[in-house]
Amino acid sequence: MTHTPTDQPTRRASGAVVPVLAFAGIVVAVMQTLLVPVIKDLPQLLDTEPSNATWVLTSTLLSGAVATPIMGRLGDLYGKRRMLILSLAVMVVGALVSALTSELLTMIAGRTLQGFAMGAIPLGIGLMRDMLPREKLGSAMALMSSSIGVGGGLALPLAALIAQHADWHALFYGAAGIGALSIALTLLVVPESPARAEGTFDVLGAIGLSTGLVLFLLPITKGSDWGWTSGTTLGLFAAAAVVLVLWGVMELRVKAPLVDLRTTARPAVLFTNLASIMVGVSFYVVSLVLPQLLQLPKATGYGLGQSMVVAGLLVAPLGLTMMFTAPVYARLSAKYGPKFTLILGMLVIAIGYGAGLGLMSAAWQSLVIAVVLGAGIGLAYSSLPALIVGAVPASETGAANGLNTLMRSIGTSVSSAVIGMVLANTANNVGGVAVPTMHGFRVSFLIATGAVAIGLLMALFLPKPNKAPQLRATSEEETAIKRAEEVLRGFRGRVLDASGSPVARAKVTLIDQRGRQAGATLSADDGSYVLTVPAQGSYVLAARATGHGPLASSATHAGDDRAIDLDLALPGETVTA
Repeated sequence: MTHTPTDQPTRRASGAVVPVLAFAGIVVAVMQTLLVPVIKDLPQLLDTEPSNATWVLTSTLLSGAVATPIMGRLGDLYGKRRMLILSLAVMVVGALVSALTSELLTMIAGRTLQGFAMGAIPLGIGLMRDMLPREKLGSAMALMSSSIGVGGGLALPLAALIAQHADWHALFYGAAGIGALSIALTLLVVPESPARAEGTFDVLGAIGLSTGLVLFLLPITKGSDWGWTSGTTLGLFAAAAVVLVLWGVMELRVKAPLVDLRTTARPAVLFTNLASIMVGVSFYVVSLVLPQLLQLPKATGYGLGQSMVVAGLLVAPLGLTMMFTAPVYARLSAKYGPKFTLILGMLVIAIGYGAGLGLMSAAWQSLVIAVVLGAGIGLAYSSLPALIVGAVPASETGAANGLNTLMRSIGTSVSSAVIGMVLANTANNVGGVAVPTMHGFRVSFLIATGAVAIGLLMALFLPKPNKAPQLRATSEEETAIKRAEEVLRGFRGRVLDASGSPVARAKVTLIDQRGRQAGATLSADDGSYVLTVPAQGSYVLAARATGHGPLASSATHAGDDRAIDLDLALPGETVTA
């Protein structure tokens, strides 16, 4: 597959790239949190039954789950920036569709389109890997990964304020506005990555995965309405198992699969994804419990009697703490590695939920819980992309992070279904209205603690980091030395045309003595390329670009540092490096 062999940035990015990409992640979170303040009013607002109104939320979840791995793979093949803009554009269209209707089916269609924004997270992480220097990559990916929590925490009180004082359709107009702003900033600031995967898009794989995910997630989200032991629920789960198994068998036989299951089966990737599910479960529990506890009237004996806006403000530190945790994560990860920070984060989450069992009697206690959990979830979320990126080649970054984001979404979906069932089964019936109980809240916190314990066990199975892990940044001097050593271990130079001008996006391939590909990359905008070699010896450097004839030059690597410019106007020649 085509990628930058040293996994170094292929193009220098401006300092604004990281905040712009993180803003795209915040837009995704806003889209997800948008309707939280009006969930209980949706049946009345849409003039439908409560069971039908839940499709407004379910449709976004399902489309996001389907779009995330697909957009990640498309980004690897055709450009991550291009797919990021497409994801946001589809979201904007969906937001406008929802803003202009109060009819159920049209609203569901709009919310389905909004789910495509979920692809922004893995695409943003992939762009960061391709463009940023190593010493900045860890903290940047941490911020991108945490942005979904940051956006959720900031959007909740703002959405509550809008819903309380304006027409609820204004929520969608606001989402469309920030989505359009994110597209404009991306076009202005973020360059396209030249790194590409080879092959074609696996259409059958995309259909199979989409079908399997819908069959699996649909009964999870609707099981409480249909009944967990109903024929519909069990039948869909069985169908999902059959489809996903058949999909897996097919993917193993495809030359360019949508998801490389062999890579996914690596311990570093497998256990990271399993831990991600558990982190997703724990993250969503606090989002479901604290707002309800804060808004229940004091007459219940345990409710804290806060308004919708105040409740949102008290939960907002969850996201803010996640944002401020990103630089802390970068320092800890630089010294101890992302495995350590993942384990530390989950320990902090467990402490937060354990302490939360006794901290539910005052509003300020909810604030403490939100801060502690935000720190733990921030550390855990920040570690996940670093672990994934460190275990897969650059050409699979988008797809691999898309799958990891999907695992988190599955975790939040399971959390929503299980906690919803727990709160419903433990609720008191007061005047025909189901009122959640303190017992239900505490059981929910215990479930979150159990999920974190399972995730912690998964994290302990992660392989030990290499002595020189990819995302470990030390001092600038050490980073410079490492880069110099990488240059000495390979070939570098520029690809030129007949006039001596640089040729961008030319494919440069390194071929060993047995005729096997030993590395490949695409030249940057200035025509530069860098290729490492697995060992000293003789190689062939092959270059080709659209509109130019191919060039094949023999090159011998003996350990010294000598640049080789590849002139596409010349016939093949022999050079020694």
